[in-house]
Amino acid sequence: MKKSDASDRNTGNLDSIFCPRSIAIIGASRKPGSVGQSLLANVIDSRFQGIVYPVNPKAKGVLGIKCYARVMDIPDRVDLAVIVVPARFVAEVLEECGKKEIKGVIIISAGFKEIGGEGIGLEQRITKISQNHYISLVGPNCLGVVNTDPKTSMNATFGTQMPKQGNIAFISQSGALCVAVLDYAKESNIGFSKFISMGNKAELNENELLLYLKNDPKTDVILMYLEDLVDGREFMDIARDITSNPTHPKPIIALKAGRTLVGAKAASSHTGSLAGSDRVYDAIFNQCGVLRGNTLEEIFDYVKAFSTQPLPKGRNVAVITNSGGPGILATDSCIRYGLNMVSLSPSTKRTLKTILPPTASLNNPVDLIAEAQEEQYQVTLKEILKDKNIHSAIIILTPTSFTNVENIAESIVKTVRFFKKPVLCCFLGVYDVSKGIDVLEESGIPSYRFPESAARVLAEMNNFYKWLKRPKTGIKKFRVKRPKAEEILNSARKEGRLFLLEQEAYEILKAYHFPVIQSFLAENETQAVKAAQKIGFPVVLKIASPDVLHKFDFGGVKLSLRNSSEVRKAYQEICENLLSKKPEAKITGMIVEEMAPPGKEVILGMNRDPQFGPILMFGMGGIYVEALEDVIFRLAPIRELTAKMMIKRTKTHKILEGFRGGPTYDTEAVATCLKRLSQLVVDFEDIKELDINPLIVYEKGKGCTIVDARIILDSDNV
Repeated sequence: MKKSDASDRNTGNLDSIFCPRSIAIIGASRKPGSVGQSLLANVIDSRFQGIVYPVNPKAKGVLGIKCYARVMDIPDRVDLAVIVVPARFVAEVLEECGKKEIKGVIIISAGFKEIGGEGIGLEQRITKISQNHYISLVGPNCLGVVNTDPKTSMNATFGTQMPKQGNIAFISQSGALCVAVLDYAKESNIGFSKFISMGNKAELNENELLLYLKNDPKTDVILMYLEDLVDGREFMDIARDITSNPTHPKPIIALKAGRTLVGAKAASSHTGSLAGSDRVYDAIFNQCGVLRGNTLEEIFDYVKAFSTQPLPKGRNVAVITNSGGPGILATDSCIRYGLNMVSLSPSTKRTLKTILPPTASLNNPVDLIAEAQEEQYQVTLKEILKDKNIHSAIIILTPTSFTNVENIAESIVKTVRFFKKPVLCCFLGVYDVSKGIDVLEESGIPSYRFPESAARVLAEMNNFYKWLKRPKTGIKKFRVKRPKAEEILNSARKEGRLFLLEQEAYEILKAYHFPVIQSFLAENETQAVKAAQKIGFPVVLKIASPDVLHKFDFGGVKLSLRNSSEVRKAYQEICENLLSKKPEAKITGMIVEEMAPPGKEVILGMNRDPQFGPILMFGMGGIYVEALEDVIFRLAPIRELTAKMMIKRTKTHKILEGFRGGPTYDTEAVATCLKRLSQLVVDFEDIKELDINPLIVYEKGKGCTIVDARIILDSDNV
């Protein structure tokens, strides 16, 4: 199947993989314990609703089913072929599948690009064959595929068991992890609609699979284990479409492995040194509404709630408990994750006061005390869910010798069904509460081992609801002087320079109408004095050299120069500093710059990721940006709402919004700069790194000013 744009991608052939009416197991084996026999046995044991054709030239039958020597010998049409033969034979077998007009293939066999060397060539060959014959291919080097829909009921894997039917689709890049997940899911009473091990992704990747699952009526939640993305930009478009669907949005929960730097290990700008692959994936997931889990435990915590509970319509949560300590822990966790522990309405309190014993606490959390049984839990939960001021509930139970855990669980189940508000439980303990937890989870009410987990999950459900209700904004295009910026870049290219002089960077930013500080380039002391007099004292003097990127490190900056003699002296001192620290450096001159009034310093930046393109950064500015790392990243181009959210997602935002009675700063002006930066770096692909540090922000309505900037070009384009 030939690759194309996400909007045009045809995933029709995937029905041959997920809903086949006939399957050929090529490499089916009579050897007990072999992959070929295990796979055939699993297809049979899953009560597959179609026809199975074992293929093995050395056997007349396998597991009591007639065997064929070659796939071409099968007299009937075959929808799906599962290939379990040594890697060196796979291309030949796949070619036969193409001639047989089989449109879906799963290659279980290993020995391809994962081993390097000749394996890479073998994989390239099977990719070409699949594309020539328009075959949808999963693998190679994968566990296989499962579809629990009773109309198909197919376990085409060599795993150990058929999972329970459910509404969760799981896509994984790791076959071994799939086996562990299946085992965990069984113990946790979690069901799946589809289960896909992608393997090496020689043909089908996560993007095609997401497009298929987008329209799968059996799938409500998508769970993913990823080690990389084939096309991050396309992934964002598809994922955003799925998570933002106006009629049936499907949460996507991802576990992304590998938290290492990619491409920018020796980056020379602040943005480059801070932008690693993990931050890029955070940006990708945030921009398309994908929830990222940090551990397997976390993603299963999330998926249990998202697959069974309605989304909360707000952040107001009530906690019901029979023990004060766990109630306090839950309260602390809710507040830590941004939930609101609001008071119950007066009418709810009045009703509960007539029902509960006088020793019960009617504050939030509601403490029913240790003697509470199912009646107290049931009426309390009912009244709280009726309260219009409460959007969700967490129920905590600590077992005692007289607590009937099963009855309490059943009372919760009976009550929840009448309300469209999420209810999460935390039955503390293991053995004593196990039967009650079974009652809850069999009825779709998730229970967590600790209250902190329930609070974290509920917060993420709120975040997803907020994502769905966010205002939809577009990408703003500004009127700019692009030819002027192009002229400056062309000049640097002709000279073979990677680093633009600061004054050149300023001119490019001016062409895109950024608020740049007034400045001049002076080639000698006399010109520097004249420039300072024209600007007006005090001024700043900075070294202009193509060989000096971090000016402060070389004593290349002098601040608050108040007269002509100070300018001359500073000019000489900077030259002496550079001569002693980097004598080979070429001095173009000095930048004479207006001394900007004080304000709050922030940083704007861009690093061009080799795979995903321009990554924008915003955060706390100044010389400590790398030490404090109060920064956030997003992929350009950014939408108007994204620019505002970048600012709000940092700790710096609290200061800009007026911390402890302080002034409110002009975040609208900062957001405009972010949008202009997005347009600039999308327009010019040869800008590799860009820092605006600091951007000085003034009080609301007074704008901001750029007082330092650096631009680094891509060496491939110079």
